[in-house]
Amino acid sequence: MSDAIAAHDADAAIGLVLAGGAARGAYEVGVLEHIVEHVSRDLGYDVPLDILSGTSVGAMNVCMLAAYADEPRARVAHLAGVWTELDIGNILRPAARGVFDVARGLFGRGLSGLEAGALFDPTPLAETLRRAIPFERIDTHLRAGRLRSVTVTATQISTGRAVVFVQRRRAQPSPWSTSHHVVPKPVRLRAIHTLASAAVPLLFPAVPIDGRYYCDGGLRQNVPLSPARRLGARALIVVNPKYVAPRPAHDAVLEHAPHEPFPSPLSIVGKALSALLLDRIDNEIDRFEKVNEILDAGTRRFGDAFVRGLNDELGYDPREGLQRLGIVHIRSSIDIPGMAADYVSSPAFRQNGLLGRLMRRIAEDPAMREADLLSYLLFDGEFAGRLIEIGRVDARAYHGALCKLVDDTVGRRMLLRS
Repeated sequence: MSDAIAAHDADAAIGLVLAGGAARGAYEVGVLEHIVEHVSRDLGYDVPLDILSGTSVGAMNVCMLAAYADEPRARVAHLAGVWTELDIGNILRPAARGVFDVARGLFGRGLSGLEAGALFDPTPLAETLRRAIPFERIDTHLRAGRLRSVTVTATQISTGRAVVFVQRRRAQPSPWSTSHHVVPKPVRLRAIHTLASAAVPLLFPAVPIDGRYYCDGGLRQNVPLSPARRLGARALIVVNPKYVAPRPAHDAVLEHAPHEPFPSPLSIVGKALSALLLDRIDNEIDRFEKVNEILDAGTRRFGDAFVRGLNDELGYDPREGLQRLGIVHIRSSIDIPGMAADYVSSPAFRQNGLLGRLMRRIAEDPAMREADLLSYLLFDGEFAGRLIEIGRVDARAYHGALCKLVDDTVGRRMLLRS
């Protein structure tokens, strides 16, 4: 079947898709605050977030939302509280042999042990997750029908596949039976799955689950549209903290720049992480919108029976055929790496010690000024609060589109159930 729009539930579902981005994930909280407070207020009902899909830090955020699904508005306040109380010194604890083990790995020498080959000890992050997220409550909310599905995407190192750890309201056949690159794995979601999804290479160690090692899901699927779509979402709210600068009027890439400073190793690491975690989100959304245009044009020309007839001709099951997919895609309007550099250079950044000095050095060096690496590592409560505010502002710009997407989908759901 086409990778366009498949639905596996009889009625319309709304999917929330949260991207990766490490410390940038606080931005997603601001967007969510606007949705649960202002969009819900104007619609007169709580926005139903039926299918939650996340990668990396987005996986942590969706699991928190799922664990408090019985508190539609308060759950985002819980999430904001966790982010704004973060202390970078408590999250980023250098691994005792991290640099040495990474160097050994680069030169082909074998590594062993859970913490081998990573700069930071994963224990503080794991402890934070277990304190903040009562994972067993996800089981309860799925059984009660407050959620349909929750997914967390990680990359299986041995095969390079994106493995989607999926927990559903009821047992159903695998919705990825024909895919070789995105593989579902039914589980009861727990902290270990979110840790695996967020294990950024070099920064945090790979995580073993059932004898296989996993790392950051963003390597293959930073914005997990496919899981939400395949699980039945007919409308998607996509939140991505990545900033995309406006394209210049002329192409400056090939211009001669004799005074550009030589990039430092840490700058290169930051750029490499950004390249590794960059998802083909724009291409995917463009493809979905093209399918929407075709279905809309066919319906206008041939009537309401067009979509059903097209799916019959293609041999698709009516429940799994081509369907219109509504999307609202919200991403940062602010250059978060530049904002991170400004913050670390300011008196507001109070982190001392070796880590603090290193981060200030990165922020102040012209060769590293874009500071991609800083923006991934800045698990700082005050900085998180600033990102949350940017998320609120950006979501406000999409308020009308969000209201229409949700209301149209809920209206369709009620029509199908009547």
